[in-house]
Amino acid sequence: MLDEETPVLDNHLHLDPDNHRGIDAVKDFARLGGTHLLVVNKPSWHLGVEAETGEDFRSVFERTIEIVEEATQELEGRAWPVLGVHPGLISRLVDDRGFEPEEARDLMQAGLDVAAAYVADGEALALKSGRPHYDVSDAVWEASNEVMRHAFELGGDLDCAVQLHTEASEEMTTVAEWAEDAGMERHQVVKHYAAGRVEGPIPSVMSEKDRLERAARRGEPFLMETDYVDDPDRPGAVLGPKTVPRRVRWMLEEGYDEAVRTAHVETPELVYGIDTEATLERES
Repeated sequence: MLDEETPVLDNHLHLDPDNHRGIDAVKDFARLGGTHLLVVNKPSWHLGVEAETGEDFRSVFERTIEIVEEATQELEGRAWPVLGVHPGLISRLVDDRGFEPEEARDLMQAGLDVAAAYVADGEALALKSGRPHYDVSDAVWEASNEVMRHAFELGGDLDCAVQLHTEASEEMTTVAEWAEDAGMERHQVVKHYAAGRVEGPIPSVMSEKDRLERAARRGEPFLMETDYVDDPDRPGAVLGPKTVPRRVRWMLEEGYDEAVRTAHVETPELVYGIDTEATLERES
């Protein structure tokens, strides 16, 4: 097991209590020494929600909050919800359901407004947005950027972080500048599924050894994640829930003690304003 004083945070994973492992995945994480989770709602259509209005996303957010409350009971620390609208929804709306890009944009922005209300009420920690990581038409790209910038406006109003699902890129200073223009701090913008470094946002690094070494050697703020999808049809799509605690143990063995503290104590405080040490209740 890890040292009892070491918080271990997975910054981005999904849980599906109704269709797959749910709390069993949390138990795996905790058994290996994991203490804190940021649980991002699954894409709405994965939960059978084909939204017509912003309010239609509410059931997705409510179910995420419920599973987070259950997860917290299994952890020495706690879990927090991160709520938003997956950027891939725009393609489902435009390509499969016949929406115009502007109509899709408006619906997704309305969904973000509902998510933001949970942040305002203290029921969620942060927002999730972004833009497609694959080729799309110019109109869809423009609409997606407008959705993301709306998330930044909400983040600025709420003084909360925004996690981004975007294309693979290590140069995103323009995106960070958009967030600053909307009233956010640059360090409140998080690039999910990062490769070890990102210019602009804070990288949330996929917990593979080469990526983590790169992040650790930079000496800059970063987070660790698995992007566990909890999907029985995609068991090997990303990393499993045991990965972050295993990688933290490995990093400590390799002498990356300062990087572990950066990723699991200092950066969570910087980005989200959370104290992973104060919320850690280990038995003495």
